[in-house]
Amino acid sequence: MANQDTSETIFASEVEINGTIKTSGPVTFNGKLDGDLDSGGDVTIGKSARIKGHLNVESVSVAGEVAGNISAKERVEMLASAKVTGDVRAKRLKVEEGVSFVGRSDVNPSGAPVSSAASPSSASSAASAMPPIPGEPGGAGRK
Repeated sequence: MANQDTSETIFASEVEINGTIKTSGPVTFNGKLDGDLDSGGDVTIGKSARIKGHLNVESVSVAGEVAGNISAKERVEMLASAKVTGDVRAKRLKVEEGVSFVGRSDVNPSGAPVSSAASPSSASSAASAMPPIPGEPGGAGRK
């Protein structure tokens, strides 16, 4: 996990946000978010959290629901109560028994891009783009 000199931001379970959350520090989110969460710190998605949007984080621990793609520079951890619908990209992935995960995972401990010779199915650059959020109207994803 990353070292941060900033204090943690905590969103309680009664908080509902429509829009993007951007922060450089750690976040604990327990509410409802219809939008993306971008954090340069470690993120905890609590058991009561419901997120419809993408996560772009340093590392994340998910206990609640995420309908969107998760991209972490370091680690993604899905706890037993987690429900994730979307693709996951990280250097490390931990999935506890009981998790509901519908999507693809791209786990690469070295962090180096996978060459097309090593993975013929990723020959086109379009294959590396994250697909839209499941259930989005018109199939359009978030940017």
